[in-house]
Amino acid sequence: MDFKSYIRDVPDFPKPGIIFKDITPLLQSHWALSSAADSLIKDLKKEDIDKVVGMESRGFIFGPMLAERLESGFVPIRKPGKLPYKTLSESYNLEYGTDTLEIHVDGITKGDRVLIHDDVLATGGTALATTKLVEKLGGIIVQCNFLIELSFLNGREKIKPFKVKSLITY
Repeated sequence: MDFKSYIRDVPDFPKPGIIFKDITPLLQSHWALSSAADSLIKDLKKEDIDKVVGMESRGFIFGPMLAERLESGFVPIRKPGKLPYKTLSESYNLEYGTDTLEIHVDGITKGDRVLIHDDVLATGGTALATTKLVEKLGGIIVQCNFLIELSFLNGREKIKPFKVKSLITY
């Protein structure tokens, strides 16, 4: 399926010079949405995934869908102060500064087989921080999934030790 045909380019968003890859047309099509979810887990049913981890905020769209299809749990990764229970945090570098992600300390149990999902792999900072959180809690990362990969930003290099799957590459 040509998933790219469901992605809309929005120039100068969120700031001048950026061409934002808008996934909402894909989300608006039941067929495209379902096909994308099925494609993201195509080879994972035999992997016995225990948890799907999704990053705030668009990782929350596909993450629970993938978890349901894999008969596993879903674990959210959020910005600081948004999770109500005890958390573990990981800071990472951005182009200008740092950011932090958090996970509940009981979100992953030692030995859990984990699928990480987010909508876009860009520079890889968010994905790397997420892999560190999962591993600190004893999770075994089976794969990192992305709907879109912006290959020109080399994010895959930051998560090189892990298997990576992207449905759309720019």
